[in-house]
Amino acid sequence: MLKEIREPSFKTIMEKILTSRKLINLMDEKIAEFIGIMLGDGNLGRYKSKVGDKIKIQHRIRISLDSRNKNYIQYVIQLIKDVLEVEPKIHYKKNENVADVRIYRKDKFFWLKDEIGLNESPKWNKMEIPKKYSKGKSSLPILRGLFDTDGCLSIFNNNGLLYPRIEIKICPSPTQKQIIEMLNEFGFNYRIQYLDKCKIRIRISGVKELKKWFKLIGSSNKIHIEKAKKFLKKVL
Repeated sequence: MLKEIREPSFKTIMEKILTSRKLINLMDEKIAEFIGIMLGDGNLGRYKSKVGDKIKIQHRIRISLDSRNKNYIQYVIQLIKDVLEVEPKIHYKKNENVADVRIYRKDKFFWLKDEIGLNESPKWNKMEIPKKYSKGKSSLPILRGLFDTDGCLSIFNNNGLLYPRIEIKICPSPTQKQIIEMLNEFGFNYRIQYLDKCKIRIRISGVKELKKWFKLIGSSNKIHIEKAKKFLKKVL
């Protein structure tokens, strides 16, 4: 008599995520996830600023997050403390659901630019993942940070059948090709939707792919985690 084969529970999936995360250096993982966040909602720029009668160059690292997602904002703040060893400033925009997490430090700016390899803004046609973090296990936290900031998990009802879809939008840049290569490396099934102005939307659909994503990559965004957890409980 054949044994009944049962799909792994969400708890098992999360345990495997934690195990896979131990396969790379913890600080490298934090840096990689921070890079993914910067690729999604981050900005690395130099701007002229008037201080008294003088014009000075301001070096700014900024991450714009949904102000309603308090849990993830605190997570990003702690990640910044771990990676950059600074206390960021938070600015809430009036009449918008936006919280800007900012760091004004020239030394940290050039560390991210020259040592880590992030390009300055604007991202259009320039955004690129540093080579050290573009392949293998080191690339998984990149995908996590990008998904948590610039991606979404949607649940669709197709004639009574529920199915999940992860979507990530990427502006025209070398990052488009890099993300596709990452997904190919780990055997994800996906589709590419070509948008206006050379932007693309990557779609990863289905229960199998959702489980695989949370097994290999996971999420640090409670909203994504809870949505995946509720859906996987329904289908198990």
